[in-house]
Amino acid sequence: MIDKHFKYAKLANFGQELLNKKSIEEGIPLITTYVKEIVGATRCSIFIYDAKEHRLWTTVSEGITKIEIDMKQGIVGYTLQTKEPVVTNDPYSHPHFLPAIDKYTGYKTNNLITAPIFNSKGLVIGVLELINKAGGFDEEDVKFMKFFAHYVSGFLELVDLYEKL
Repeated sequence: MIDKHFKYAKLANFGQELLNKKSIEEGIPLITTYVKEIVGATRCSIFIYDAKEHRLWTTVSEGITKIEIDMKQGIVGYTLQTKEPVVTNDPYSHPHFLPAIDKYTGYKTNNLITAPIFNSKGLVIGVLELINKAGGFDEEDVKFMKFFAHYVSGFLELVDLYEKL
């Protein structure tokens, strides 16, 4: 288990490094690497909400090129709808879990945690998801995910500004 002070010091370093990234392609791999290392998960995905299409998509889902789902599907869709984190250490018994994603990716989900990503206007713009932590996820992980989602939000809004300029 990672020491709490070390975890937040590492998070501060991550924030400084992330500010230097000017595109999703640069920033997302950095985000996923840090969050997996700090929390101890084996996989991380950042689902972006496309409000026009009512879809969630991720291009950085390790081992595959893209996952795209309806905004009401899966645990990430449920997270988007409820605007609350979800923790399940038995995903196959969760009513919103999509086993088809495991079949598609060839990767078995043993446990997962999600957190909504809010923009500066308070709207959900995505969902941060971690998969497979030895021993399962807990309330401390929920607190960290909420905090970490703020960094992701700021980054996504900055990238949007860079692209508009």
